[in-house]
Amino acid sequence: MSKKKKEIRFREILKKLLVKFILPFFTAFIIYSVIVILLFKWINPPTTAFIQNSIRNAQLLKMDFAVSSIKWVPLNKISKNVVLAVIASEDQRFLQHHGFDVTEIEKAIQDKMKGKRLRGASTISQQVAKNLFLWSDKSYIRKIVESYYTFLLELIWGKHRIMEVYLNIAEFGDNVYGIGKASKLFYHKSASNLGKYESALLAAVLPNPKKFKIKYPSQYLRLRQRDIVEQMYQLGGITFIKKLY
Repeated sequence: MSKKKKEIRFREILKKLLVKFILPFFTAFIIYSVIVILLFKWINPPTTAFIQNSIRNAQLLKMDFAVSSIKWVPLNKISKNVVLAVIASEDQRFLQHHGFDVTEIEKAIQDKMKGKRLRGASTISQQVAKNLFLWSDKSYIRKIVESYYTFLLELIWGKHRIMEVYLNIAEFGDNVYGIGKASKLFYHKSASNLGKYESALLAAVLPNPKKFKIKYPSQYLRLRQRDIVEQMYQLGGITFIKKLY
């Protein structure tokens, strides 16, 4: 068989695979993902991919791992101090961007080109997409799927629902998920009554909740807490987040 015929044959096989398997797979995936996100716009997710992955890892290592059901708290019953604190700490352009902070992405790329350590530029929307639906391993495939889910969340949910889900599935301590559980465990009060310093400390642990301890805050954590409170003031206080309501 000539080289040209082999190339034609290869293209024919590739076309058949595309029509028979690849296109149906992607079509089914898109339909499934849109339906799930539409449902979760109105129904609170009972668990997350991140929690389930942690449970599986614990089982493989034969470790005890107990996660109670998420104590869901509607956004209008969560202290605005908490909302402002996580925006100040995690994603100050949350109300302006459409899921992707281009400014932070450009800064991260510039830092990498200068030989600095690659830093994260994920928005709150991206974190919700990753924690709710995906796996934690870093890969280009995961980032592509994460971007797709982020686009859908911004399109279908909007900022109010994204923030509500984020605060209810975020890990605030080792296996402590959601602001409802965290506020009761660490401060013995409801999420609606959290003050700015309490909220800032909760936001301060978000980068690494398994390492940072709210009950026994390190000097570094206290410095982060004070910095977040200062950022909250610089953003303009509670009025900064009025668009969410």
